Amino acid sequence: MFWVLLLLPAWAVAGAACTRLCLAAVRAAAADHTGTADGGGRDPASVPLTLYETAFLSGGPRRVADVTLVSMARQRRLLLARTGWATVVDPHGRDDMERSVIGAIGPEGQSPLAPVRAAAATADPVRGLADRLVRAGLAVPDAHAGTTVADAVRQVRLAALAVAGLGAAALMLPVPPDTPRHLVALWFALPLVLALSCLAMARFEVHPYSRWASPAGQRLLGALSRGADGAGDDRAYLTSVAVRGVRAIGEPDLRAAFAHREHGRRAGGEREY
Repeated sequence: MFWVLLLLPAWAVAGAACTRLCLAAVRAAAADHTGTADGGGRDPASVPLTLYETAFLSGGPRRVADVTLVSMARQRRLLLARTGWATVVDPHGRDDMERSVIGAIGPEGQSPLAPVRAAAATADPVRGLADRLVRAGLAVPDAHAGTTVADAVRQVRLAALAVAGLGAAALMLPVPPDTPRHLVALWFALPLVLALSCLAMARFEVHPYSRWASPAGQRLLGALSRGADGAGDDRAYLTSVAVRGVRAIGEPDLRAAFAHREHGRRAGGEREY
């Protein structure tokens, strides 16, 4: 009966992850209802999201830094080399975000891209932007970090993999002669079905998942995406980078600069903000 010792943690992992997902969905719905009742939501037709707000709600602080870097590079006020270095061309930033990027590069006017992006993502302008979005009911507060629907969905996926692994291990263990192996597989299939059912319902009810945007913020992002379809100007290009990240960059040299940064980040073990 060694397989029973594996079945218990399988049920525990699946049950805990699914319960966390349900609670996260309930909290998100309650927060959305409260924001709507209090008038905290914004009408995308009258008060559209700014480029920095779009970047934060789509990808968090680092996405804001990326959009600022790409914007300055396209305006030739910042040079991003293929080797992953940033060089200041125009030392006069046009807003607080750009000034924080220039300040992160340092007085010498040149720096590797990875620390610039990390420093700009944690600068006061980004924190102020986050606070304003939280007050407007568009962003998830820091107090709820790790408890969003996106985090809960990730945990359920891991739980499903864990249940499958435990089931496979149980099937490889010796079982009593009077216990068919398909019966053991059936017992492990139950928590696996539970996890997969929760994932299916979450995708149907609360997709897309977002770590940063509240349900109200996700609706604004959806309206922005629909309104930007077919636009081909520089604003639309930067909006695409804000929504999709650096993979939306079209210039080969600029893409190479960010690709070099990504390789360096993985090698150095830099953590996401």
